[in-house]
Amino acid sequence: MHLIIILIFFILVSFSHQQLFAPAPFNTTVTPVMKDANTYLHKVSWLTWVGRGESSYLIDLDAPFTWQDCIVGKSTYDQFCLLEEGCLSPLRCDDSFCKEAQSYVNPICPSRNITSKYGCTICTVTPFNPVSKSCKLSQLTISSMHMYLTDGRNPFYDQLPPDIGTTFAQSCAPSSLLRSLPKNVNGVVALSWSSLAFPRQLSFPNVADKFAICLSSSSSVTATGVIFLGDGPFYFTQFPNLDLRTILSYTPMVRKRSKSLGYYIKINGITIKGTRIHLKTKSMKLSSVVPYTTLRSDIYKALVTAFSKATRNIPRVDAIKPFSLCLKASAIGSVRTGFLVPDIDLDTESGKVWRISGDNTMKQTTNDAACLAFIDGGTGAKDAIVMGTFQMENNFLFLDLENQKLGFSSSLLARGTSCSSFNFTVA
Repeated sequence: MHLIIILIFFILVSFSHQQLFAPAPFNTTVTPVMKDANTYLHKVSWLTWVGRGESSYLIDLDAPFTWQDCIVGKSTYDQFCLLEEGCLSPLRCDDSFCKEAQSYVNPICPSRNITSKYGCTICTVTPFNPVSKSCKLSQLTISSMHMYLTDGRNPFYDQLPPDIGTTFAQSCAPSSLLRSLPKNVNGVVALSWSSLAFPRQLSFPNVADKFAICLSSSSSVTATGVIFLGDGPFYFTQFPNLDLRTILSYTPMVRKRSKSLGYYIKINGITIKGTRIHLKTKSMKLSSVVPYTTLRSDIYKALVTAFSKATRNIPRVDAIKPFSLCLKASAIGSVRTGFLVPDIDLDTESGKVWRISGDNTMKQTTNDAACLAFIDGGTGAKDAIVMGTFQMENNFLFLDLENQKLGFSSSLLARGTSCSSFNFTVA
């Protein structure tokens, strides 16, 4: 049995730059997204070839490649360790995947110059933990996972034999790199501009440069968010005939540099109940590893001042770190879109407004305290505005890398649905 598994794995590796999917009626895949109750970060789980079976990955919109804690096998077949032991085969340094992975240099990571010891039989890389801001020296490998196809309404089993899945390049990493990640997370999945980002390695669906992400505000296993890889359509249960693509507004996505991995859009200004905040720095980054939107100090102070003015008739309560402005929760009530407070409107480059309403504005921190859920990033913040996961929850986001534009819905709660409304019943 072990020999059969190893043979299948080497077949996958030999086709590592191809996709083994048979023709299928759908061109989009789907997977649930779970929110961690302690860190408020979001993760996905897939059934992988690594010995543990199902693996969970933190979502990272800025990672150059996917990684997980695993063991790299020997470079010769007779010494190859078994897949049940959580062992994967190394890629060589002259592999095109390796060259791409090594083109992303993180200055805080250790040197990869160990070829004098191992030659070209391995590909050294430095997987990075975006929460602890740490990295380790490791090796690039080939792995495989099972995915669900979707017609936009339900998941379907993919068209592959039951023992074969989707192959992709990822890095192994020592288990010590998992520190500070959510509990039971085994690594990080890359969803960035990188050609090694997970969606962009897929040749099926034939729309690998397009994906949608919808984060749930609930940490319940029965109220998960969703990621679609592909161009849809996308339907939620409350409106089974409404393709969510039809309600999206679009604005261009920009890249700071050719090797820049994160997703940025331009914001011309921020408006709160008639008060407009003019911005000198207009780029806003989307982040899946920052729980709350973080602003450079000058922008943060202007936002708090404007919001405080707009809510001056609402009683205050003592501030609760890391927030600086907290209101009496019972005084602002709760409606379908969250607490009844003024909207925060982001005026995008395209002229469309990304509206942040009560459910994405206020975080209930105690029984009677709701705080403005934005963070002061300091005067020397690398990015002036970093949108965090709290502000993205229950917003449907469609990232079209092919056309370099972002589709956004604003809060789905105002439309009577949410990101936990996809029907994950397998058809």
